[in-house]
Amino acid sequence: MSRTLIELRDDLAAGRTTSVALTEDALARARASDGEGARVFTKLYAERALKTAQASDALRQAGFVRSPVEGLPISIKDLFDVAGDITMAGSVALDDAPPAKANAPVVERLIAAGAIIVGRTNMTEFAFSGLGLNPHYGTPLNPFDRAAKRIPGGSSSGAAVSVSDGMAAAAVGTDTGGSVRIPAALCGLTGFKPTARRVPRDGALPLSTSLDSIGPIGRSVACCAMLDAVLSGTGENLLGEASLAGLRLAVPRTVALDGMDTSVAASFEAALSTLSRAGAQISEIVVPEFAQLGAINAKGGLAAAEAWHWHRELIQRAGDRYDTRVRVRILRGRELSAADYIDLLAARSAWIASVEARIAPFDALVMPTVPIVAPRIDELADDAAFGATNLLILRNPTFINFLDGCAVSLPCHRSGEAPVGLMLAGAAGRDRAILSIGQAVEQALRATSGS
Repeated sequence: MSRTLIELRDDLAAGRTTSVALTEDALARARASDGEGARVFTKLYAERALKTAQASDALRQAGFVRSPVEGLPISIKDLFDVAGDITMAGSVALDDAPPAKANAPVVERLIAAGAIIVGRTNMTEFAFSGLGLNPHYGTPLNPFDRAAKRIPGGSSSGAAVSVSDGMAAAAVGTDTGGSVRIPAALCGLTGFKPTARRVPRDGALPLSTSLDSIGPIGRSVACCAMLDAVLSGTGENLLGEASLAGLRLAVPRTVALDGMDTSVAASFEAALSTLSRAGAQISEIVVPEFAQLGAINAKGGLAAAEAWHWHRELIQRAGDRYDTRVRVRILRGRELSAADYIDLLAARSAWIASVEARIAPFDALVMPTVPIVAPRIDELADDAAFGATNLLILRNPTFINFLDGCAVSLPCHRSGEAPVGLMLAGAAGRDRAILSIGQAVEQALRATSGS
């Protein structure tokens, strides 16, 4: 299942396939003994998925199509409530928690739209890392150079691999500091982080209530826009016409370009050259606020403070069951006082206002989503290497979460090369513009990438 949602939708409409056939194919890939399914999914909804696929086909035959995602297999991250299931969030510490009483709104919207939910995808425990490692359920392997056992990126690790390996046509994840965009970038897919308030976060186990957002991973910008229309509840496809001619793109020189490896640097420069030839006006700008963010978050930031608020009782009774690398990051929030937290909120408001004023003359920011290609899992065995790599991979996406902005990551590498993501970002509420620009950029890059 390497086709986009648009192509699959059109195949269903033309009678070239059925929802049952698509669902059976997704489940077969998930169950294949030589595949990644056992590490990708924490739970498969095989029987339910096939029954809903049968119902979808019957409705289509009767002339009823509930939405553009009708009959398409979609995966959901393991932190969304599904009625009757315990929401584990990639952990084992919650196995004695009561089952969810109701579906999360985004799950309910997918069901109402006729999507086929194939299963719950693995993730970094409690979403607290950008690498995608999970000691409880295993780590899904990146589809590129799988023999080398590279990380998938996180925290929505299983979400990305479910799409790359055809176990779902698209996936729904969450993004607190890049957790949709990072795995999309490292696995050669497209991921969209909407303005946080665009999609309701009720029924999603939180990491940071200030920074969390819910977004899709797919094979194209149009896939992300199609799913966003469902997740947001608007039914509105945000894609509009955008021309690269005269487009004003700002490349932040401050911090965002530091530490690029040779593969990312080459792909990024080639992408900028392609866009420039297509008529985009590319300007390098200084964004001193990016250099200030490390100091603002020096005590752990909003994620640590808000994670500690949610986890403090669970850690007290089951902390020994946490991934130690996750637990230590949550425990940093214990040291933040109420005054520290209020200072953080005030600093964020001032930071947002300053960055928004600085980027206002431009249509979008453009930078590498992640400054390195996916490292091997064995390179992260040492805690110091894990910590440094995690911070590096989270760095650029985190700027946009702290901004309360929106961003899309799309592939910019050449066919056969290690996946590299190009991120286009804007301030809060610029979702339509960013997706539309993203589609225009995608078309230009695909024409030169060989893919």
